[in-house]
Amino acid sequence: MAESKNPSIKNADTYEALRDQGASKEQAARIANAQANPDQHPSRKGGKAPPYEEWTKDDLYTRTQEIGIDGRSRMSKDQLIDALRNH
Repeated sequence: MAESKNPSIKNADTYEALRDQGASKEQAARIANAQANPDQHPSRKGGKAPPYEEWTKDDLYTRTQEIGIDGRSRMSKDQLIDALRNH
């Protein structure tokens, strides 16, 4: 395994591969760490939450606020969905 510059990254090879593919630092770290944990299965489908298209714009706005996505107050519902999916 490649030596990590950040000790919080558990799988540096996966992290670097995801970054090379265009993933954000946060997303790459989240996936790399999940893959390094035998109790987590990041390739499996997630929870039971409805797709973002079924959320209200207010709910989407609240979620982007929780995550800290900038520019959310000027975004349409479709833009909020894109921002959440690509964050």
